[in-house]
Amino acid sequence: MIIDKKTQKYDRQLRLWQASGQTALETAKVCLINGTATGCEILKDLVLPGIGSFTVVDGKIVEGSDVGNTFFLVSDSIGTNRAQAVTEFLQELNEDAKGFHFSEDPVALIENQPEYFLQFSIVITTDLPEKPLLKLADTLWNAKIPLVIVRTIGFIGYFRIVLPEHTVVETHPENVIDLRLDVPFPALEQYVNTFNFETLDSMDHAHVPYVVILLKYLKQWKQDHDGKLPSTSAERNEFKQLVQSGRRNVDEENFDEALASVWKACAATKVPHHVEEIFKNSSCDSITIESSNFWIIARAVRDFVSNEGLGLLPLAGNVPDMKADTSNYVAMQNIYRQKAKEDISAVRTRVHDILNSIGRPAEFISDDEIDSFCKHASFIQVIRYRSLQEEYITEPKKLDIGRWLQDPQANIVHYVLIRAMDRFYESHNRYPDAATYFLEDDTEEVSEEAKNEFNTLKTYVDNLLREWEITNYPEHLDNHIHEICRAGSSELANIASLLGGMVSQEVIKLVTKQYIPMNNTVIFDGVRSTSSSYIL
Repeated sequence: MIIDKKTQKYDRQLRLWQASGQTALETAKVCLINGTATGCEILKDLVLPGIGSFTVVDGKIVEGSDVGNTFFLVSDSIGTNRAQAVTEFLQELNEDAKGFHFSEDPVALIENQPEYFLQFSIVITTDLPEKPLLKLADTLWNAKIPLVIVRTIGFIGYFRIVLPEHTVVETHPENVIDLRLDVPFPALEQYVNTFNFETLDSMDHAHVPYVVILLKYLKQWKQDHDGKLPSTSAERNEFKQLVQSGRRNVDEENFDEALASVWKACAATKVPHHVEEIFKNSSCDSITIESSNFWIIARAVRDFVSNEGLGLLPLAGNVPDMKADTSNYVAMQNIYRQKAKEDISAVRTRVHDILNSIGRPAEFISDDEIDSFCKHASFIQVIRYRSLQEEYITEPKKLDIGRWLQDPQANIVHYVLIRAMDRFYESHNRYPDAATYFLEDDTEEVSEEAKNEFNTLKTYVDNLLREWEITNYPEHLDNHIHEICRAGSSELANIASLLGGMVSQEVIKLVTKQYIPMNNTVIFDGVRSTSSSYIL
């Protein structure tokens, strides 16, 4: 078998997100605002797996401090445009990724030409002040383009995802097995009825698929219990004894598998609650020409559940490995696959009808996309993020922040300080920087300038707490203010690298629409090596 060079190159990641995910990655256009150390680490981890293209927007000139904390700059880069310099080095990592740079001040670009950013699949910001950040967030929110906000300050890392809605079909659960043991479909029942345990020899009896064993004895149980499944612990144990009674010797592994799966057999097959909530969503009710493929297929599946599915989702069609002879296993596998094909066909017909009703051609949604949705229908997810406008201005999580702040170990304190630093920047056009400030137990004397930095930042912290109606000032907050003043706006290479890995992973989830991304804020404390997620 000849494997093409591309498959060889990306073999390991193709095992994670398959060809569909790789295609999404290779067609994505990523924009990075500010080529900081953290921004470069994020792009590095996107360029290596083959992102389609990236553009660095940065009007700054490379300084010595940039070279000191960024691996994608050298001493010869000093005095050159930072966007161009980092783009050239990042481009060398992977010839498949196309790199561009725009040597423009991003703050001015956001102010005067915000529509520039609408060409991208996703935008990542590093070290962007609050005022232009809010404007950019509003622009991208209205266009439904994901925005990822990233900050690193000393040992602290922070990122926030901003997007109205993110839908995921391939969430990659541990398994997608749906055997319908409690409600077997006709073809499966017919197959089970072909087995007569009494007439089987020892070899054949030891190779009866455990699915058949469970269905045989569940049928017997239902006949004796008014058609009901074992529901209590006592009933399940009684059912296990019934299954055990059919065992001929202790070496029959198929009966071990059957006994281990009794809990599955006794669990009622139904539409998961979170999927029911998706079906109730207004986006599933009113399908228009603006509706995404996700909602069109979701509506088709909902209609299938109410009609052909008899209250159940389309069958996934997967059968787990089990102790069985080849002929029986393949026969059962084919039965499940055929039922899954029939369900998909019914859903596909409904999708085509919906597309026709909104003036779209049938091929607008591919068969592969419908197949994948049906296979993963039990695990689909819809994430609705809060806007930055809500978080910062209209609906801040006052009560939650106040409650979280009372825990001295909670990382939410760093969020408060980042917000306060943004207020500081807005007034002083720089971030607080008191590298000579030391805590009380340090012997080195504290300068008046450093004390002023601390007091000024504390004033902004106090103002924030007052706005959030937090009257109980946390005792541990002052120590963190000291440390953030010491760090100033510095970036550490190790924290930048770690955040690069974390953020790039979330970006790949958003771009490929596979796996479940964070909602919505993550804060990392490099001093204690702890991370926390918050919905802010």
